[in-house]
Amino acid sequence: MNPPGAVLTGVGVGPGDPELLTLKAVRLLGEADLVFVPVLDRHAADPDAPPGRAETTVRAHVPADRLRRLPFALDDRGGVTARRERAWDAAAAAVVAALDAGARSVAFATIGDPNVYSTFGYLADGVRARRPAVEVRTVPGITAMQELAARAGVPLCEGREPLTLLPATAGLTPVADALAGPGTVVVYKGWRRHPDLVDELRRQGRLDDAVLGRAVGLPGERIGPVDGDATDLPYLSTLLVPARRDGRGGKL
Repeated sequence: MNPPGAVLTGVGVGPGDPELLTLKAVRLLGEADLVFVPVLDRHAADPDAPPGRAETTVRAHVPADRLRRLPFALDDRGGVTARRERAWDAAAAAVVAALDAGARSVAFATIGDPNVYSTFGYLADGVRARRPAVEVRTVPGITAMQELAARAGVPLCEGREPLTLLPATAGLTPVADALAGPGTVVVYKGWRRHPDLVDELRRQGRLDDAVLGRAVGLPGERIGPVDGDATDLPYLSTLLVPARRDGRGGKL
């Protein structure tokens, strides 16, 4: 059994820039006995595989000897597949093993925020199922949409405007419905659906104001107008479509 008072903390480390971690995130990562980071399962056995985004980010704050990689099926787009469930189970078992071996405080570093489209929720469920006494906490992180808005100089929402965040993997219909509304729309994971998203933006007259972020917060990032011919989008691209605004305070 794990020691009394064992804690698993999902720590949001932002979109990639090591300077965008909160003071609390840096402190808890520094205090943790071990810091787990997600890695693509297909690369887990390759010692020369490049680190994932979360690992790259926290290396500025955590010594390498306290980092542990957890393989996940991060590129599996098939829903709850056997491969994905095996990875979830193995990751939870690895964290439980660390707790049973005496670790009192372990952290899982996740890009963005641990409560926004994060792998951490699946890990936490698995750990709770195996060790219900483990306390699970989260530390919020800066999201890609916040960093993109800051870099582009575009407010996410003003006055009575709604803000809608959607994954492109949910399909085009929810995106189209949101674009027809009065607020700002942010789309994550555009990747292979980018041409369809561009067509919908153009159809609704929202293309000219839209901003696309690629590798936001990382070296080589690109932020700018939406390119309808883009073919090199990373999976974690971010599309920001600001609300239509007539003037200062128009939505108050």
